[in-house]
Amino acid sequence: MNVSNRRIPYAELSPDVRAAIEARTGPALKTESASEGLNSEIAVRLVSQAGEYYVKGRRSDHRWAWTQRREAEVNPYVHGIAPALVARVEAGGWDLLIFEAVDGHHADYRPGSPDLPKVVDVLRRLGRLPCPPIELRHAEQRLERYVDRPEDRAHFTGDALLHTDWNNTNVLVAGDRALVVDWGWATKGAPWLDAGYWVLWLTAFGHEPASAEQWAAQVPAWAKAPAEGVDAFAVANARMWDEIGGLNPDPWTARMVDAARRWRDYRQA
Repeated sequence: MNVSNRRIPYAELSPDVRAAIEARTGPALKTESASEGLNSEIAVRLVSQAGEYYVKGRRSDHRWAWTQRREAEVNPYVHGIAPALVARVEAGGWDLLIFEAVDGHHADYRPGSPDLPKVVDVLRRLGRLPCPPIELRHAEQRLERYVDRPEDRAHFTGDALLHTDWNNTNVLVAGDRALVVDWGWATKGAPWLDAGYWVLWLTAFGHEPASAEQWAAQVPAWAKAPAEGVDAFAVANARMWDEIGGLNPDPWTARMVDAARRWRDYRQA
């Protein structure tokens, strides 16, 4: 999910908020705002004598502030495939998460990229994790407005933990592994859905839909996906991105609208 927010520099936080953060990190020696992604109103890499941290968050009254709580609750259950959460700080009207910083790069989804097998690996590892006993949205509820028939929702039900936002900026490649960040939209649903979401992003990065599905096929859960369920999922995503794009989408959104339509058309051919 991509939302336009003004990115707030660390120095613009009030002294009491910075003090609450630095009570967990140690005094900041250097801070640098992240350039990628606009989901968080503040996203800062903070260096202190104790180490390096990534601080992200929203004002407590933001309509999606609940994603902060969701991400904090999910983090203990995704150890090894996501950066570790150091602390959640609620102070001065802000809801902030402090993570251990990771040195890496955003995954390259283009055809031929050496990052693709690493993304397959993290999808497999996620697929082996149990769904945590916390409140999660359900995939069939998130997609119900976009299906042809109410019964199509049954294809999306399940007990798997899903990330659902496989934007390449949410996948950090560090050495020989990939880590997944931004779990605020974590969802419970059919285990093959995350591979399906990845198909859409691969298509947006230059893969033909058939090639994108071949990469998804390396994730075991995809082999159990019913063809009619994948068809319904492709249709639902095309409708969702059409809705997001509206009549005059920006270039980033237009690319996603086009990718979703191409995948839908491939499934319907």
